Amino acid sequence: MLLPSGFRLNATPIKFGDIPLEEQILQAGRELADASLKWRHSKDYCKGIVKAYTHPKDADDEEPWFARVSVHAPDEVSFDEFWFGLGNNKPEHEMKRVSVSLFVHTVDQVVLLKRLSEQAAIWNLHYKFAPPVSNRTFTVLQVIHLDTSGSRKTGLIVSIPIDVSTDADMSKAELKGARGRYTSVERLQELEDGKTEWRMATSSTPGGSIPSFIVQATAPGQIAQDVPLFLKWLNSDREYFKSGIAAAFGIVAGTDGSTNTE
Repeated sequence: MLLPSGFRLNATPIKFGDIPLEEQILQAGRELADASLKWRHSKDYCKGIVKAYTHPKDADDEEPWFARVSVHAPDEVSFDEFWFGLGNNKPEHEMKRVSVSLFVHTVDQVVLLKRLSEQAAIWNLHYKFAPPVSNRTFTVLQVIHLDTSGSRKTGLIVSIPIDVSTDADMSKAELKGARGRYTSVERLQELEDGKTEWRMATSSTPGGSIPSFIVQATAPGQIAQDVPLFLKWLNSDREYFKSGIAAAFGIVAGTDGSTNTE
């Protein structure tokens, strides 16, 4: 998708030697999140908590786009809990959640291939599928940004596919499996009423022999399930979140998930 800044965001991998500036990637993420506000509403999931949206593929897209939006009260999940779970070592945290889809699968291994900066890293994720579907591997450049400059915090996580075949060390460290590709933007926003909006948009291809029509038919439901799965993980391991927030941000976590700087 060609965005207003001139950046093309899609499932086509970038070359390791052609990595854009981090701010360019983040700006593209902001623009895509804003663009998804105008996408077609397709269906509600999870008892109406999650609203799903779609956008047909543009001329430069390999696959269509899918988005979901949910809004959460602070007594359910705080912004800081969201940010700790999504904005800190997100691929590793994905292993703590069980993924559910038409083809049952889990993220069973992740490898940090290269840390580029405090905000950017290249990760390889391995998805284990139930037979007869082959396991998948995805390599992404992930750039994160937490904006606390205003009265309400905003967090952004942008993941884009990257080809590391020209780097011998990273290429050797990639996990084996059918090669899939995805790009995604996740935006967390504190709202005026104290609630948090979690918005996610993605375009992907699993690679291998899974037909595109099955992927497109199941994608909205799959990404919608990430919301209750995240909440289930949070509620099953609140002490991990509490200690993790304190360690990551140097703050004292309250019993309600809110945080205060020491």
